[in-house]
Order: sequence, then structure tokens, then C-alpha cells
Amino acid sequence: MLYNLLFPLADQISFLNVFKYLTFRTAGATITSLIIAFLLGPHIINILRSKQKKGQPIRECGPESHLAKKGTPTMGGLLILLASTISILLWADITNSFIWITLIVTLSYGLIGFIDDYLKVSKNSHIALPGKLRLFLEFAIALLAVYFINQNTPIEHQNILAIPFLKNITINLDYFYIIFAMFVIVGASNAVNLTDGLDGLAIVPVMIVAAVFLLITYLTGHIVFANYLQIIAIPGTGELSVFCGALIGAGLGFLWYNAPPAQVFMGDTGSLALGGALGTMSVIVKNEIILAIAGGIFVMEALSVIIQVLSYKTTGKRVFRMAPIHHHFEKKGWAEATVVIRFWIITVILAIIALSSLKLR
Repeated sequence: MLYNLLFPLADQISFLNVFKYLTFRTAGATITSLIIAFLLGPHIINILRSKQKKGQPIRECGPESHLAKKGTPTMGGLLILLASTISILLWADITNSFIWITLIVTLSYGLIGFIDDYLKVSKNSHIALPGKLRLFLEFAIALLAVYFINQNTPIEHQNILAIPFLKNITINLDYFYIIFAMFVIVGASNAVNLTDGLDGLAIVPVMIVAAVFLLITYLTGHIVFANYLQIIAIPGTGELSVFCGALIGAGLGFLWYNAPPAQVFMGDTGSLALGGALGTMSVIVKNEIILAIAGGIFVMEALSVIIQVLSYKTTGKRVFRMAPIHHHFEKKGWAEATVVIRFWIITVILAIIALSSLKLR
């Protein structure tokens, strides 16, 4: 909004020319969302605590250390969504279609998560929105998102899958790409949701992956840099770096209150929304495989649940002591902080590997 209002006045006021630069607006979005999260955090937490008498339900079969978290409010994702949305609308070019597609997916998934959290808290139970209904809504939103992404993508880049680390290697999936992209968005959303089980475990990897895509979206939207790095150039995607900056700032602000011992949990409200945002951006810039690499922790968490369920249903035996896999390590005796920090370290390593693909082509 500031770009649309102030940059046209740059001819009269030369200082306003800074709003032309994505780097300036990305920094502005990051700082703005961070400040908003810091300022609104205590108020939102107090409201959630007053409305949620018992807080998020704690699984009795989970690690014993989690019983001490009883009474901690959930739906902290509202803080992330509020701070990042305000910041995005202030600093991004609001005429950019990719901004609106990603923002609508993020808020829609956040709404699904909010309903899920509300039902859990009001019923004081882990059973909330029926799984099939939730997936149907998520896939419906993803289908619309992929349709509009294709409508705003150059024809030569529609329905293609880029292969990282290889020069000019792309696979045209044709109409199957629509199904593939839907699964990327829904899968990313639910993978982040499964990761959100320990204080700070999900939000830091989300910020790290968002930082990876901050750079990728900027480069993809810059024709000179994209050609030099031999990556797909898609006009308009650079604006998503502002979106990523806002997510990072809001995430940092949320982490201040989510750091152990957490004052508030992200809940499905935040995890579904953030995963949906990352998945949508990866589809827009044709870097779905990079998302799987940088977000390897999310992939590992999701696979651990799938493996556990399939193993138990087919053999009656469990592969892990508990799924998702972060609980497996807790059951093995790892302290919660140890699990969280080691998962952060792994995410940093995976992010470096993902970014190295930009030059190794």
C-alpha cells in the first residue's frame, strides 16, 4: 500500500524513490511485523488465556514433561497472521496477483486451523474438525490457488517441474501438475502442522525456509539474476520477498512468547497457515523440490507419521516409540530443548544445501 501510494510521488519527492526497491520494502515488512508482534503479543495472549480456561488439551499418552504445559493457551497463530498481514498490506505492491493468491491461501488455511483449534478448546478434546472435511477444504483452496497461479504464469512455465542442481532440466507434467501442486500446498501445510509439537520447534524452521524463499523469490522475479543463475524467471514473483520478510518478522515476534517455557502455542491456526504459505510460494516460483529440501524437517515429521500408521495397520507393530518423530526422541530420553535445537541445526544445514542449488546448475 505504501508503495502504491508513495512511489508515484517520487518525481516530486526524491526520497520516496526508495519504495521502488524490494530490498527496502522487505526490510520494512520484516521490522514492521516484528514490532506489531511484540506490541500485540501480551494483549492477544491475555485474551486467549481468559477465553481458554484449560488451554490446549495435552495428550495423556505423550511425554510426561508435556503435562507441565497444561493450561497454556493455543491459537497463537493469530498473532503471526495479524502481524504479517498488516505488514504485507503496508509494504507490498497490492496490485500484485501473487501476493493476493498467497495471502488468501494463508488466511484461508488459518481459518480452517482456527476452527479446528476452537473445537478442540471448547470440547477439551483432540478430536475437532473431521479429517476428511478438513482435507477437502484444504484441497479445494489449493485447487483454486493453482488455477490462478497458472493464469498469472507465462505459458512456457506453466505445469512444469524444475529439477534443482541440473541445468535447464524441467519436466512438463501437463495437467498432472495441477494435482501435484495441490499436494505440495496441502502437504506443506499439514507437515508444518505435525511439526508443531514442542516449544519453538515449528516456528524457527518456518522462518529459515521463509528466508530461503525470500532469496529465491527475489531472484526469480529479477530477469538478470535469474538468467545468470539459470533459474526460471517469472515476472512479479520478486514481490513475494516482502511476504517472506513479513513472515520472518512475525515469526521472530511470536518466538519471543513461544520460547520455552511457552506462554502460548501456535496451534493449527498458525501451523496450517504458515505451511500453506510456504507451499504456495514454492509452486509460484517452481521450486517445489527446493521446499522439500529446505523443509526436510517437515518432510521427516510427516513421513514418520505415515510410516507409523502404515506399519501399525499392516503388522500391528510401531516403528517409532511415538509419532511424529520429535516425540520418538523425547521417549528415548532426549530433553525437549535438545530435540528442538538439533532440529533447528538440521534445518540450517538443509537450507544451505537448498541454496547451493542456485549456483550448481
